[in-house]
Order: sequence, then structure tokens, then C-alpha cells
Amino acid sequence: MSATGGNPVAFSGDGNVLIARVIADPATLETRLDAASAALEQADLRVAAATMLDFCGDVLQIMLPDGSPQAVAAILAEHFDPSDILVSDREIDVPHLFVSDMDSTMIGQECIDELADYAGLKERIAAITERAMQGELDFESALRERVGLLEGLGEDAIDACLAERIRPMDGARRLVATLKARGCRTVLVTGGFHHFADRVGEDLGFERVVGNRLAVAEGQLTGELVGAITDSSTKQRVLLEELEKLGDGAVSLATGDGANDIPMIGSATYGIAYHAKPRAAAAANGRIGRGDLTSVLRLLGIPESDWLAA
Repeated sequence: MSATGGNPVAFSGDGNVLIARVIADPATLETRLDAASAALEQADLRVAAATMLDFCGDVLQIMLPDGSPQAVAAILAEHFDPSDILVSDREIDVPHLFVSDMDSTMIGQECIDELADYAGLKERIAAITERAMQGELDFESALRERVGLLEGLGEDAIDACLAERIRPMDGARRLVATLKARGCRTVLVTGGFHHFADRVGEDLGFERVVGNRLAVAEGQLTGELVGAITDSSTKQRVLLEELEKLGDGAVSLATGDGANDIPMIGSATYGIAYHAKPRAAAAANGRIGRGDLTSVLRLLGIPESDWLAA
């Protein structure tokens, strides 16, 4: 492994080369690379070269002649754990479109779980949320069940929850601001609620917000939802619709953490699972398991000196 070399690799765009980027503990990087290379070889995935990127010094870049990005990401994640990884079958560029989940991705909380605490139901509702995120429950039925349990809760609890509980994930503002400064379109799409997402989206700088709507009457939640459900298919559709508007050749980035994000992550050029549930991680060609959201910028090859302040 070269510790100093590593310019971006010339790319033919024919899909015959994989680029894998890894951020892991530098003290054990070389030893882990040897083990990962052996495991890749056993899976008929040969490492052609490995270098440290000279423009982003803590990022190891591995070149492979071919293979599945998801399979390579899984092997690298096993051998470099904890690590941040992106594997691409094309030259890695700054995306034209960024679509992200909200709860436990752009913010550090699950809004419905925190809101449920104001009704004394957090433990009960959080258990349903966890099973839905793991993919063990149908999303829509699990959502309607949880919302139904909140019937009668005052709408003012949402304002209190936002003020007291909801906080951006580390690096969220910097990620969005830096991508926007480079011309990237930013969209927040959530299976959560506009009552939260509109304000989170505005705070973080997202240009569009898509989510579910809680029904309210006389200042209280009715236990119902208004309009169509924003689910996994909606998330995927939003990404594809936004991508189509940008035209042929547009590059997309998607981040999420749960089963509901899998179709969106799988449809993006760079689908990054953020401290994610196992099923979401397995569907992704990128994983953040070590750092915060600024690791996405490092994996894209954007030097820290170019990051925008939060």
C-alpha cells in the first residue's frame, strides 16, 4: 500500500472497474487491508491497487477490475469495522442530487418516538418503530398504528418536542451546505411528518421536503393521517423524478438508515447507509459506520478545506 500516492484514477466509464474508498483506523489500516484483500480474493474479487488519496489523506482507495459494489462493500465493512465506505463502478464525482431520509439520518432522533414520550407512550411506540425499521413490519400499518396511539395529544407537544428533543446529526448542516455550494439539488424525504420535517428541512438548508401529514382538529392530533402515505416507494419515486429533471448523466446520492430507505438507496448512484440497520446496509454501496455525516464529503473526495461552515 502506498501511503503517499493516489491521484484520482482515469476512468473509462464502461463499468469494468470498481473504486472503493475506506476510512478506518489508520493504526491498523495496512494489516486490515491485507486481510480484506485475501477475503476479496477468495470471493473472486481481485485488488488491482490500493493507495491513500493525496487530496483527502485519511481515505484509502482500492481499485478492483470488476465485481458487485454491494458485495465489495460488505467484505470491506467486515474487515475494516468500524469504517466508512463507498464503492462505485464509475468515477466518483460530486452528485447533482442529494436525497436523504430524516429520522436517525439527518437528525439524531426518531420524531414519533420522541413525540410519544409526551403522551407517556415512548416505550410502546419505539418498539413498533424499531421493528418497522428492521423491515419486520409493513411500514404503512405500523405507521398508522403508532399515529393512532397519539390520538388526543395536543399539537403544542410537537413544538415542545422540536425545541427540547430534536437535534441535527453531527455534520448534517455542513454536508448539505457543501453539496449545495457545488450545485447539488437537496431533498429531504421522510416517512415521518411535515410538522417536524418542514422545520428540520429549513434549518438544514434542504430545498424540498416530502413527508406524511398528521391530522389535527381543535388543537389535538386525531390519530389519523392526511393524504397519501410517504413510504419506501415514495422515497424511491422522489429520487427518480428529481433525477429525471436533471437529465441524462446526472449523479445521485441517497442516505438513510432503515428498511424503508432500501429502494431509494438502491436506486441512487451512491446509496449510503448511515449507521444503519443490517438490511439497509446490505442494499447499499456505501456505509457510514465510524464517522459522522462529513464522512460522506471525504468519501466523495471533497477536501476539508472546501467544506462550508455549518
